[in-house]
Amino acid sequence: MNMILPDPGPPDLDFERPAHRSRLERTAEALRARGFTAEIAASAGDARALVLAALPEGAEVHSALSETMRELGVTREIDESGHYDSLRVRLAAMDRETQGREMRRLGAAPDYMVGSAHAITDDGIVLVGSGTGSQLGAYAYAAGTVILVVGHQKLVRDLKEARRRLVEYSLPREFARMQSLGRPGSLIGKTLTLEADYGGRITVILVPERLGF
Repeated sequence: MNMILPDPGPPDLDFERPAHRSRLERTAEALRARGFTAEIAASAGDARALVLAALPEGAEVHSALSETMRELGVTREIDESGHYDSLRVRLAAMDRETQGREMRRLGAAPDYMVGSAHAITDDGIVLVGSGTGSQLGAYAYAAGTVILVVGHQKLVRDLKEARRRLVEYSLPREFARMQSLGRPGSLIGKTLTLEADYGGRITVILVPERLGF
């Protein structure tokens, strides 16, 4: 099925506004009240160090397609350092036509999953958008441990503003990125809201810098 995706227009740059330290601290407390583990990194470099410190040597790790992970260099470290069992590398070597079911099963329930989110509300709800939804099941339930790194520009008042940010900022930025790669466009086909964490699976690392879309 071929889809012609409309140009969503320019991103609303109001959604790049930074958050003050006090807001990061309030958001971290709201996340903890919902059962998430929440940390505030000192910098992007510190966030990278926190992520890698949480991944044991040789661990099975899957990295979601994430500008934040790419900017931090975490994706490259996982895929190329040899210190981890990178599911992305393993999946890239498989044949979707003949091994599609195995690929879906392998990517759905990694021991460790790293990525980001598109918005976090003041009361600690995390919103994630995805073109295919491939990482959402792992975030919500199937991954053993989930680590999300979120730049300070992604903090919003409520779910209404979170959804606006996804459509009015993240989607246009991703559309432009795909166009620059010579691809037809991008879409947000599925969304996930994480409203509570049971069992301490999910760590959210807030960063006082702009990262990702």
